[in-house]
Amino acid sequence: MFIYIGISLSAIANETRAVWLTTIGGIDWPHSYSSIEQKAELTHILDDLAAAGINTILLQTRIRATTIFPSSMEPFDGCLTGHPGKTPSYDALQYAIEECHRRGMKLHAWIVTIPIGKWKGEGCRNLRSTHPELVKKIGDEGFLNPEASGTADYIADFCKEVTEKYDIDGIHLDYIRYPDTWKKIRNRDDARDNITRIVEAVHREVKALKPWVQLSCSPVGKYADTKRQSSIGWNARDIVCQDVALWMQEGLMDAIYPMMYFRNQHFYPFVIDWKERSHGRIVAPGLGVYMLHRNERNWALSDITREMYILRQNGLGITMFRSKFLTDDTKGIYQFTKDFNALPALPSAMSWYDVTPPAAPKSIKYSDGMLSWEKVGDDVTYNVYCSKTSPVDIHNPENLVMADFNGTAIQLPPLKSKHYFTVTTTDRYGNESPLPTVTPSKASKMSDHPEDINTFLDGVPSSQMILLRTLQGTDIFMGYKNQLPTLSPGHYKVFSQGKKMRNRHLLGWVEVPMK
Repeated sequence: MFIYIGISLSAIANETRAVWLTTIGGIDWPHSYSSIEQKAELTHILDDLAAAGINTILLQTRIRATTIFPSSMEPFDGCLTGHPGKTPSYDALQYAIEECHRRGMKLHAWIVTIPIGKWKGEGCRNLRSTHPELVKKIGDEGFLNPEASGTADYIADFCKEVTEKYDIDGIHLDYIRYPDTWKKIRNRDDARDNITRIVEAVHREVKALKPWVQLSCSPVGKYADTKRQSSIGWNARDIVCQDVALWMQEGLMDAIYPMMYFRNQHFYPFVIDWKERSHGRIVAPGLGVYMLHRNERNWALSDITREMYILRQNGLGITMFRSKFLTDDTKGIYQFTKDFNALPALPSAMSWYDVTPPAAPKSIKYSDGMLSWEKVGDDVTYNVYCSKTSPVDIHNPENLVMADFNGTAIQLPPLKSKHYFTVTTTDRYGNESPLPTVTPSKASKMSDHPEDINTFLDGVPSSQMILLRTLQGTDIFMGYKNQLPTLSPGHYKVFSQGKKMRNRHLLGWVEVPMK
C-alpha cells in the first residue's frame, strides 16, 4: 500500500516530463513515406504530447549509424523515404525542432552510439568503408568498438555536427555501453574507462560549442546492487560498464534518464539509489508504459501510475517509453497523464552552470485582449502567469498558463472577472527571472461568455464540428460536442470547423476552472 503525502496531483513548478519518440522502423514516427503526411503526423503527435503536459521530447536522431538529418558523416535512415541513403524532401530534425519550440517544448537529439546495425546495412557498410578500424562484428551485427582509440572522437564529432547545425536543447546518448553480446570483459575497470572516455569526448565538444545544451544518457535502469535490493545480475556499472555515478559526480552528465522498465521491488529501491547518486543533476527515470500492452507484459495501469506518484514525491522527473504507447492511451495511461500534468511545468534547470537569472521583461502592456512585452534577448523564452490577485505569485504553478513561449505577444482569452497577468524570462540553462518590477497588466471583464464549456456549447448545434485550441496554439480536440473528452483546467479557443478542414471560424473563448 502506498500513501502519498503533501503532493499535489499537478502543481509542480519545475519538472522534467519527457518521452522517447522513436524513429527506428517508424514505430513511433513516421508511418508514411510522404513528407506532407509525415509533417502532419508529427504535429498531431506533438499536439497530443503537449496536451498531456510533456515538456521534453527525446527524438531518435541517429538510429543505427544512419540519421534523420543531412549529415556529412553518415547516410539517411530509410524511415523517411523507405530507401536507406535516399535524401528526403525536407529536414525532419529542423522541422521537429521548430514544432517543439512553437509549443514550448524542448527537443533533445537522441543519439544511439555503439550499435551500428546489420553488417550489410547502410549505416554499417558506410562506417566499414570510412572507418574500418572502429567497427567490430558480433554475429550479423556491427558495433563501434569502445576499445578502439578513435571511437570516442568519432562519436564526439557526430554530436558536434548536430550541435553546430541545429538549435537543439540537448544531446541524449543511448546505448553508451558495452553490447550485451560482447565477449567476456577481462578488466571491468578498463572497460568502464573506455566508455567514460567517450562521454568525456562528447562533453568536451558539445559544451565548447553551446554549454547550455543538456548532455544526458539513458543508462541501464539499475546502477548496481544496493543494500536494499540485488540487481539480479544486470546493472549499469558492473555488467555493461556504465559508470553513471562518476559521470554525474564529475559533471559529465547534466541529466540521466535511466531505463527503469520494472515494477515493485525492482523499481522503488533503485529510484532512491539514483536519487542519492545524482549529485544535484537531473534524474528523470524512464517508465515502461509499453509494458501495459497486452502483447507485452500486460501490466495494470496502477503499476505505472504508482511509479509516477513516487517520482513526483521524490522531486524527480518522469520519462515514458515510448511515445505511441502513451498517445494510444494504452489502458488509460494518456488520460491519467493529462490529469496528472494538468498544470504546465518548466523543465528542471541546470543551475550548476549558471545561477544568474536573466533580466525580467519590461513594458508589459495590455491592449484589446493582447498582452505584449519588450524582447529581452535572443536566447531566452517567456512564461506567462495569471492570477486574480496582484502581485502575481510566480512560484505558484497554478498561475502558470504558458511556459517557454518564444514570442513577445499573446492573445488573452476574455474573462468574466478581473485578472492580472505578468511575464518572466527563462534562459537556456532553465534559470527564471524574478517577478518584473513593473505593475502586472490587468485584464478586466471583456466578455459575457460563460466560463463553463458545457454551458457555452449548449448553443452550438450537435451537428456542428468544433475545434478546441489551447492558449499555446495546440489543437487538442476536433469532433462533435457529444464526443468532448475531459479537459484539463485552463483557457481554450472554440472554433466551428468545416468537415473538409476549411471554413474555420472562432466561436469564442471558454475557461475550464480548477476543480
